[in-house]
Amino acid sequence: MDPKTNNNSSDFLNNELLKRLKDSLKIEHFEVKDFTGRHLNHKLNDGGFHLETVIVSDDFKDKSLIARHKMVYKAVGNLMKHEIHALSMKTLTTAEWKNS
Repeated sequence: MDPKTNNNSSDFLNNELLKRLKDSLKIEHFEVKDFTGRHLNHKLNDGGFHLETVIVSDDFKDKSLIARHKMVYKAVGNLMKHEIHALSMKTLTTAEWKNS
């Protein structure tokens, strides 16, 4: 999937990302922003999307930040090998999200 193509690739990736997260976690809220356009001219950019996400799930309750991120990476799986080059994430419980 080439991020330089069009929004169809981005929409497909967003939907696939949410599907995979929902398969592994009880998602209360999900946001994704695509910042790929900021990185297309970087020397080291070899393709793949640059995404920033907010993921809200009570499955994160009593988990460290590292444990939460590992849960997300496990759910995302092989999308990190080609389709996603960089994934920034805020992982929050419902209570944390409501208080932020």
